[in-house]
Amino acid sequence: MADFSKYLIKKYKYWSVYLHPNQNLLGRCIVWCNRKSALDFSDASFEELKELLNIVKKLKKTCKKLFNPDWFNYTFLGNKTPHLHLHFVPRYKEKRIFEDFVFEDKHFGKHYQTDPNFKTPEKITKKLIKLYKKYLNYEG
Repeated sequence: MADFSKYLIKKYKYWSVYLHPNQNLLGRCIVWCNRKSALDFSDASFEELKELLNIVKKLKKTCKKLFNPDWFNYTFLGNKTPHLHLHFVPRYKEKRIFEDFVFEDKHFGKHYQTDPNFKTPEKITKKLIKLYKKYLNYEG
């Protein structure tokens, strides 16, 4: 994986949550398995899967509170990066405005597509990481 350390939101025992640097779909994250030998989903242990489910539930709750997505996609791909990780992808029927920046899911209702030309302003990236950290650390 490229150096995503500046996108780290929270580190758990078995997984780490990162904001995806390309926020063409607002709130998009990567949940990365901390175990180096884990290549794909079938390599996950019961303990890792249990923790992953809890993390995804917290991510979903947080994302709903912050941006109110209409749907969520969860994918284990590994085509470009052969290591166990989950793409957490909020989906939106209508555009969202966050920090005066417009986010639009042009492929809602279809397979999600990353817009490789989308550039997330740094101030937005920092704000999103701060918000996710705040809500993921809140246990109430």
